[in-house]
Amino acid sequence: MLIRIGLENGFEGRRSIAWALDYPGAFAYGRDSSEALLNLPQALVRYEHWVNRHAGEPRLNMSHLDLRLVETWEVYCINEAFEVVPEGLEINSFFRDDWRPLSEEEVQNGLDLLSWSRADLLAIVGELPAEKLDQTYEGQRWSIRGILAHVATAEWWYLNRFGLMGERSSLPKEPFQRLEVVRQRLNEVLPSLAGSKQVLGVDGELWSPRKLLRRALWHEMDHIGHIVELL
Repeated sequence: MLIRIGLENGFEGRRSIAWALDYPGAFAYGRDSSEALLNLPQALVRYEHWVNRHAGEPRLNMSHLDLRLVETWEVYCINEAFEVVPEGLEINSFFRDDWRPLSEEEVQNGLDLLSWSRADLLAIVGELPAEKLDQTYEGQRWSIRGILAHVATAEWWYLNRFGLMGERSSLPKEPFQRLEVVRQRLNEVLPSLAGSKQVLGVDGELWSPRKLLRRALWHEMDHIGHIVELL
């Protein structure tokens, strides 16, 4: 199976991400590009098991992998004048692959993946008592409740790149409600983006429907792992 890889270096100023471009939600981190690429095959095996378990059938077969690095992105920072600076707004990857319109099949697959990742998230946190949700952890920015609010707000932010959601002040303050409202909106608008060639530049960064799906899945799945580590 051919796995086309997009490599993003300098993410958060300190690490690399290897993205499986044709498989939203499949990615691996590394301290540098070499480590990210080395970690991707194992991440793909976990992804295969995750997809097949949720689908209830062997939808993916990640045996005989043919991994090919096709694109590399070097993260950089800009200031308010859109000048490249050592510290500022981080501009994350927009691969040439992100220009490709999403097909209707890819949108449906994306909706499946989003529903599975959300089900996993709620299965982990849904029954936690308030004291566990609000517990603070040394060296961590957020409690688990704070992470949930962050996941929802980030998804709102992705949709806001396209003008597809209202002001942040309109979001529910309660994290579980915020998660529900924002995800409902993403599920509503994603089918309308099938076939769209729209690419927008917002605050110095390019966005497309494919990037929207890629980032939304990555962000939720990344923080699922984060919460599991805390617990």
